[in-house]
Amino acid sequence: MHIAEGFLPPLHAAAWTVAAAPFVVHGARAVVRERRERPETTLLLAAAGAFTFVLSAIKLPSVTGSSSHPTGTGLGATLFRPPVMAFLSTVVLLFQALLLAHGGLTTLGANVFSMGVVGPWAGYAAWRLLCGRHRGLAIFTAFALADLATYCTTSVQLGLAFPDPVSGIAGGVVKFLGVFALTQVPLAVVEGLLGVLVLRLLADVAGPELARLGIVPTTPPSEAVTR
Repeated sequence: MHIAEGFLPPLHAAAWTVAAAPFVVHGARAVVRERRERPETTLLLAAAGAFTFVLSAIKLPSVTGSSSHPTGTGLGATLFRPPVMAFLSTVVLLFQALLLAHGGLTTLGANVFSMGVVGPWAGYAAWRLLCGRHRGLAIFTAFALADLATYCTTSVQLGLAFPDPVSGIAGGVVKFLGVFALTQVPLAVVEGLLGVLVLRLLADVAGPELARLGIVPTTPPSEAVTR
């Protein structure tokens, strides 16, 4: 996530923009449909976007002068499915590039693809796989995996752009994965735990909305999230 402005070769930047564009258009339509069909979830939709903005704006030093970030996309992916997050992540990354100098405009497509497409789909897949067994574990895994999948994708993007002189693209990918792993793995664990806490709080204040979204069953909210 947050590949810096001008860091990718122009051809790579253009290719990732083209790859991300259909997901963003589909996500915009999903947001409009969500607002039209379930207007009562508007505040939750805004909360998902704000959560992503705040968490992904946290910049923590990593090794070799790089940095690591939480992503926050697990919340929106779990609540509203991944297409919504493609659009919300685009808005978030655009504002961060313009206002915080996190990421950039030329690398927006690459950053959206990793954080707004791959990450949310990975987290949502984990949620769907585990939610019928233990919701607390499902939430933790969804948030943590959305974070890790984003950084794995970013490492692939950087490895493709800057292959290792000896071992090529594979070596480049491994090198970038190693750079991020020391800080990103603990961050993913923390983000997973934060996700469990946030969903428990939301279940207490917005239980009916979460029940309509299928996140919690129609049982006492605090119990539902931890099952």
